[in-house]
Amino acid sequence: MKITETRLRDPFVFAENGTYYLYGTRCNGPLGSAQGEGLDVYTSTDLEEWSEPVECFTRPADFWADRDFFAPEVHKWKGSYYMFASFRSLTHVRATHILKSSSPMGPFIPVSDKPATPEDRVCLDGTLYIDKDGNPWIVFCHEWTQIHDGTICATRLTDDLSDTIGEPVLLFNAGQNDWLWSLTDHPNDYVTDGPFFHRKQDGKLIMLWSTFENATHRYVQTYAYSENGDIMGPWKHSPKPIYNNDGGHGMVFKAFDGQLYLTLHQPNGRPYERARFFKIDENETFPTDF
Repeated sequence: MKITETRLRDPFVFAENGTYYLYGTRCNGPLGSAQGEGLDVYTSTDLEEWSEPVECFTRPADFWADRDFFAPEVHKWKGSYYMFASFRSLTHVRATHILKSSSPMGPFIPVSDKPATPEDRVCLDGTLYIDKDGNPWIVFCHEWTQIHDGTICATRLTDDLSDTIGEPVLLFNAGQNDWLWSLTDHPNDYVTDGPFFHRKQDGKLIMLWSTFENATHRYVQTYAYSENGDIMGPWKHSPKPIYNNDGGHGMVFKAFDGQLYLTLHQPNGRPYERARFFKIDENETFPTDF
């Protein structure tokens, strides 16, 4: 199947040993994955032809969540494959749980019996970051639905990713940008979605994230730049989105021929969302002098 045939939100590509693995949010019902029971992976060797989806995570009978299976992404760490994905239940706020497998095809199983994001916060879109000292972190969004001005936060993880160390650290608020659109009549209901880290060849650290733009009222892809080159920042924001055609929740991956790609879903509205791939030159797409 072609990438245009896959109805998918929040696309994430993991590339290894000649195979591309594509993960994302299922959109196979009127509410997307609102009652989801699993997560899928598609495979390709050329980014053109893709397999049918294969379920790589199936909800265990005793798993705490039964809905909103959102935004899976897979990272290799210490020889294993870790999936960060967001979930919710009627009795538990949305949260990111970490899953583990010996293969990017799965099956993925929970590394612990609790999510990695704080129990009292509505969170989503956790991602993995490894700091300059080799320590793993989960970086996640604290949702605007609970705090109005959405934030992106970070918490240290234990080396096996099964637990957190210390309290979350605030990296930035969405409202630090002057071009955002508030989703409601409240003056600062600002979205933070989909953080993802990319280290440029010159060593600069970029964090992709998504929100809504005031000029177009559309979902957009933007980024921030760490002034100290590591997770604590401070973070300086792009003066405008890098993609504002109603698409976002992007990430960057390198193809086997060395070409960099940005992938995101576009458009943002159901039921038309699809994964999109864009060839990029990081020096043009991610300037560091604002």
